[in-house]
Amino acid sequence: MALLPLRSPADCRYDALALGEVMVRLDPGEGRIRTARSFQVWEGGGEYNVARGLRRCFNLRTGILSALADNEVGRLLEDLIMQGDVDSSMIRWIPSDGIGRKTRNGINFTERGFGVRGALGVSDRANTAASQIKPGDFDWDEIFGTLGTRWFHTGGVFAALSENSAEATFEAMTAARRHGVIVSYDLNYRASLWQDQGGKSRANQLNQRLLPLADVLIGVEVKSESVVPSLEEFKKAIILTAEAHPNLKVIATTMRQVKSATRNDWAGLCWAVGELEGKFYQSREYPNLEILDRIGGGDSFASGLIYGLMTSGDPQESVNLATAHGALAMTTPGDTSMASLADVRKLAEGGSARVER
Repeated sequence: MALLPLRSPADCRYDALALGEVMVRLDPGEGRIRTARSFQVWEGGGEYNVARGLRRCFNLRTGILSALADNEVGRLLEDLIMQGDVDSSMIRWIPSDGIGRKTRNGINFTERGFGVRGALGVSDRANTAASQIKPGDFDWDEIFGTLGTRWFHTGGVFAALSENSAEATFEAMTAARRHGVIVSYDLNYRASLWQDQGGKSRANQLNQRLLPLADVLIGVEVKSESVVPSLEEFKKAIILTAEAHPNLKVIATTMRQVKSATRNDWAGLCWAVGELEGKFYQSREYPNLEILDRIGGGDSFASGLIYGLMTSGDPQESVNLATAHGALAMTTPGDTSMASLADVRKLAEGGSARVER
């Protein structure tokens, strides 16, 4: 029996769909936000980044479910999404009120960090079009049933935007399961999003409501007395999560030790359901991984994992691809991956960084 009973590609327009917010990322490059005179423009968003990675790196058919204010900033985001070849046809366009009083598009200022100066994100995303997505805004029976998708991905970033987005996430995950779609959920806790909404305890309450609707969980909450959790502490957290949520077939997480903003130890761990308590699969380790821009590394891990689970279905290969893809994504600027499948496979198989000519 397959680990994940995926629908046939022939019956689905999409291989994967993601529900989440897409923001403009303004990147000061090697400088700082507070002293910048120019910014590089990217698009990004926790759930969207996964769909884009699955399309651009892994060549799967993907789409984004979101909402944008219909103004020049929204159309800039649309253009960036189209460059990534992610289907934008299901984006809801909300009329602009001229100054963003009622609805607007999110902006994320992000510093890459360097050495002893950590990466820094400053979001400006209150009252965005995506945060106002509510139950009933999407026809899930049409999307999951008539059009069809094999995989649906969402996560804690979108669910944290508002009470509306939390309810819309619950509605979408429920509908996906009703139509036999595999559901992945990334915990992706962001303290800034929960700062005025009850903090981590409130986030945990929401996650406990949503996790019974997922097949694949990315990320776990590790309780550790040390700054860097041990491998055994990660395994213990995964086992406790699996016991609490027997619906989960796969749980995977990155394991990162931050030595500096530009040098991390990096690895991945995956648990897959099986006989008795299931089995753990660990990726190769990337000690002292050199980082140009760490933002989006976890999302690229997620897309690599999903690709592996959708193709070979082998948890070991999946976590190897996930960790390699995440590592490569952090060697380039912007939230999204610039890697190819050949790049990922080469690194996952132990390839070096020697020049190719």
